[in-house]
Parts: sequence; structure tokens; C-alpha cells
Amino acid sequence: MTNFNWLLDGSIVGLYLLVTMAAGLYVRKYVGKVEDFLVAGREMNVYLGIASLAATEFGIVTCMYTAEAGYKYGFAGATPGITMAIAMLVVGLTGFCIKPLRDSGVITIPELIEKQFGSRVRWAAGVVIVLGGLLNMGVFLRVGGQFLVKVIGLTTTSFQVAGYNVGYLETMMTVLLVGVAAYTIFGGMLSVLITDFLQFVVMSVGLIAVTILILVNVGWEKIVTTVETNYGAGGFNPFVHPELGWQYVLFQFLLNFAAVLTWQTTIARVLAAKDTETGQKIYTRTSFFFVCRFLIPGIWGIAALATVGKMTNSLDAMPTFLSTFVPIGLMGLCIAAMLAADMSTDSSYMLTWGSVIYNDIMAPFRKGKWSEKRGLFWNRTIVALIGIFLLFYGLWYPLEGDVWTYLGITGTIYLASISVLLIACCYWKRANSWGAIASIVVSALIPILFLVLEKTDSTKDIAKQIGPYYSGIAAYVFSALGMIVGSLLKPQGEAKQ
Repeated sequence: MTNFNWLLDGSIVGLYLLVTMAAGLYVRKYVGKVEDFLVAGREMNVYLGIASLAATEFGIVTCMYTAEAGYKYGFAGATPGITMAIAMLVVGLTGFCIKPLRDSGVITIPELIEKQFGSRVRWAAGVVIVLGGLLNMGVFLRVGGQFLVKVIGLTTTSFQVAGYNVGYLETMMTVLLVGVAAYTIFGGMLSVLITDFLQFVVMSVGLIAVTILILVNVGWEKIVTTVETNYGAGGFNPFVHPELGWQYVLFQFLLNFAAVLTWQTTIARVLAAKDTETGQKIYTRTSFFFVCRFLIPGIWGIAALATVGKMTNSLDAMPTFLSTFVPIGLMGLCIAAMLAADMSTDSSYMLTWGSVIYNDIMAPFRKGKWSEKRGLFWNRTIVALIGIFLLFYGLWYPLEGDVWTYLGITGTIYLASISVLLIACCYWKRANSWGAIASIVVSALIPILFLVLEKTDSTKDIAKQIGPYYSGIAAYVFSALGMIVGSLLKPQGEAKQ
């Protein structure tokens, strides 16, 4: 049983989707150049940047994995949000790496990397960025569809169309993808920024309304007591939680510091800002949002634990709780807020990974300068192909463990090396292509090997003993060592490769 009313709540959701699609498609007429499509002509101001970054970094998948963290670990599950907020604030205040990056006038990080390490390293960097990014984003549609199926209260898994069984989850995933892809393909970053602003407003209202409802009806005292009863001190302190510990905290610091510097969807806001100072202000003023991003849905997850109790699938706990807790009317606003968050995240991610494919991976294959018309055609085609990949990958990849851990490991495939390369580009003149290649190979090899071990029956016990956090820490440490050792081994003065 669910409180979702197809007439009232469905109308609210439908109206929101109609307005968003219209706004996103309207600005397509202003996209005449590749730079307009990828970085919105570099005209983004502070307030639009804050709204866009906040909306992009909070999707249904974000709400699901942060609520799952609260459900499984209590308040200690908000640790990643705290570490990211600290990293955002420090980088924003100091301009560490992002100032020279924005001042360089590049569209993507690999474009800057080429200036010190050469075209081959730029291409390799583009490959690992896209590999890690698409594997990371591959689960977004499935998790988003899973949320909608649960919160709407669909009790059957499929329906009949012309004699064929069609899954509700697969249908939800496809509808989400088509809607997002349509305005992203036509309007690029301009559409993303405009729709992000609308989505930020709707998302904020929905999150605040549901959180107030939980605090009033479930109560803060019951939420705290639930954490104490189920997790003891570990529910508040990640260092003493039996499933977390110091290795979890250290991995979160490394992961989130690298993400602040090199996560392509985050960096895209710096590169689209009208100047370096604007980019830094976007970081500093958005930093506390990342605490809220983990804490608010985390409270929802704890409230789910307090009301529905233990469930076999921890990812289903929060949407199952919301389906009967949120009243009719507010349910429509809640789902519209989640769709707003999800559409913003998906559109931005598709665009930014597509920009790396076009700008960096395809660079060696473009003979001469392409016309703006041809460039726009290929950028739009790439976004469409990414959408198809995401749909099929999301259908068959089986998630194991919590979602945030999977996202951290797949993100590390490129975050470890590209953060090292960016820092070296900005601050170490001795760094060279040998060190860069060593860093890229090590950064990609360790997390991919862990994922393979985890999925192989004969080695999954070994992967469990190692754990994702030690594996992640090793990727960052050995990636940095690869850069240092490789650079020192290569004779100085050799030409770039």
C-alpha cells in the first residue's frame, strides 16, 4: 500500500516534467558553437553555479545511497559528506589546482595534462576518465528506477504489452533516460544550467518539506535512540564502527579530495564560470551543502530503520518508508523533487563524459579543425550513445554491497591518477610522461582488479578480506608513488611523448 495518488500526485509530477522539458528544449536555439554546448560560453555566475553544482551532485542515486548509509551505519554514514565539505572549502579558499586550471582556459582536465605530459598521456587520461565515469554512472538509472517503483508502490514486477512481459523497473529506467537525453542532446550545458536552476528550487522545497515531516512525526529523540540501540557508539563515530574504521575515514578523505579536484561534473562548473574568482566562490559557498547531501537523506534512512525495521535489501528501506509515510499531495512534490535531482545529475554526467570523449579521446582522430556544425553533431551523437550504454549496463550489472562503496571504487579508477597528474601539472615541473603513465596504469589496475576479484566465485573471499577501503587507499598511494618514481627515472630533457 502506498500514499501515491495517480490523479493528484501524478499531475504534480507530470506538470513538473512538462515545465522542465520545455525550459530545457527552449534554450537549444542559443547553442551555435561547441563551446556553447560544452561550457555554456563560460558565462556562468556564482548563484547559477551554486544551484547547478548542488542540483548535479544530488540525484535519486545520491538520496538512495546516502539514506542507505544512514540505515546501515547511523550518523557515521554521513562521514563522506563531512570530508567532501572540508575538501571543497579548502580548495575553494586556496584555489589549489582549480585556479591554474580555470586560468588555462581548457575545456577538460586532459587538455591541460597534454601541456606537460604530451598528447599520448592526454589520450590515456581521457580513456580512464570515461571508463571510471561510465562505470560509476552505470548504476544510476537502475537505482533511480528502483526508487520510483518502490515509492509509487508497484506490487507487480511487470505488465503486458502485445503479449510480452515488460518490467516496471526497466520501463522507469527508459523513461528517465529518454526525458533527460532529449534536452541534453539539443541544448548541452545551456539546457543543463537552466534546468538545474529549476531542479534546485524544486529539490530544495521537497527535501525540506519531507525532513520537517519526519522530525515532527517520527521525532529527533526516536531517531537518535534508534541509532544508539542498533549501532551504539559506532553509529556516531565511524572510527569505532565495526564495519567502518580508520581505513574507511582515510579512504573518504582521499576519495573526496580527489573528486573536488578532478570529478568531471564538478570541475565543469569551474570551467564554465565566467572567471577564476567565480569558480572559487562556487566551491566555498557550496561546501556545506555536501554535509546536508549526506545528512538529510541519512536521517530519512534512520527514520526508515526506526519505523520499518530491518530489511533484506537495505537500499529499499528508505523508499518503502516514504511510500506510506508521506501524505498524498506532498508525495507528488517529493517524487518531483527526486526526479528533479535525478534529471539534473544524469544530464550533467552524460554531457561531461561526452565532452571528454569528444575533446580528448577523439582528438587524435580529428584531421584538421572541424566546423561548429560537425562538432555539435558528434557531441550530440556521443551523448545519445552514452545514454544507450547506461540503459543496458544498468539492466544487467548486479550491485553487491552498498552503492556508495561501489561508486567510490569505480570513481577511483580515474580519480587517483588524474588528481595526481593535475597536482603535478600545477606544482611539480619535474613530473613527466613516464610518471604520468605509471600513475594512470596503477590507478586503474588496482580498483578494476578488486572489482574482478569481487565478481569471481573463486576469488570473492579474497576480495572480501582485502575490503574496498584498503583497495581504494592503495590506489591513491601507489598512483602517487608511480608518478614520483616514474618521473625520477626518466632522464630530464626528453621530449614529450
